Amino acid sequence: MAVNLTEKKAEELPAVDGMQVFVGRAGVKKPDHDDLTLIVLNRNTVGAVFTRNRFCAASVYAAKEHPANENGIRALVINTGNANAGTGGQGREDAPAVCRAAAVQVGCAPEQVLPFSTGVILEPLPAQKITAALSGVKPVH
Repeated sequence: MAVNLTEKKAEELPAVDGMQVFVGRAGVKKPDHDDLTLIVLNRNTVGAVFTRNRFCAASVYAAKEHPANENGIRALVINTGNANAGTGGQGREDAPAVCRAAAVQVGCAPEQVLPFSTGVILEPLPAQKITAALSGVKPVH
């Protein structure tokens, strides 16, 4: 549990060289909270470590496949409010759908996008809300 921490707005965070950060509201859990982040990388260098757990969220399965592509990683797409875990085949379809939508926004191949989802488990990911919101993300800096 966080103690004596104040919530920071995205624009209050310092800029990081080598990437652009965009935030938006997909309304995954609450309609009035930023719950979507798109990070666009200037270079294609990414390192990744994945869980060895046999029970992985759908975004983990998708992300495990993407670092091996020959074109590198160009973007990270992160949603909060729903972990897309324990959602079966539909979840395994939704994670790549989010990658495809982010790739259109960035101008890269879907395999160059790593998806991340955090939040409630065992509930279907509202992928349509996330993919629709990606076109409206705003730059932080």
